[in-house]
Amino acid sequence: MATDPSRIDLLELDIDLRLADLWREAVDVSDWSLEIMAAFIRAAYVKGYCDALTEESPGALCVDHGYRTPDRRVVEHDPA
Repeated sequence: MATDPSRIDLLELDIDLRLADLWREAVDVSDWSLEIMAAFIRAAYVKGYCDALTEESPGALCVDHGYRTPDRRVVEHDPA
């Protein structure tokens, strides 16, 4: 990492720390296949989704790293 890390460097580090358990499991995989890679991708996605749902303040990860918090999508319900 650079002496003066960028926002993206710090964001990557934060995400890697959140995924530490998955990284530890990945080290033990000796025979990577598409199925195993897909399982890790799904696990990382779910981990991120769960982290986002349990943040003390919605959008904290973005705000902490100087990124704009995405607007929530408005879902229109069909009255029929």
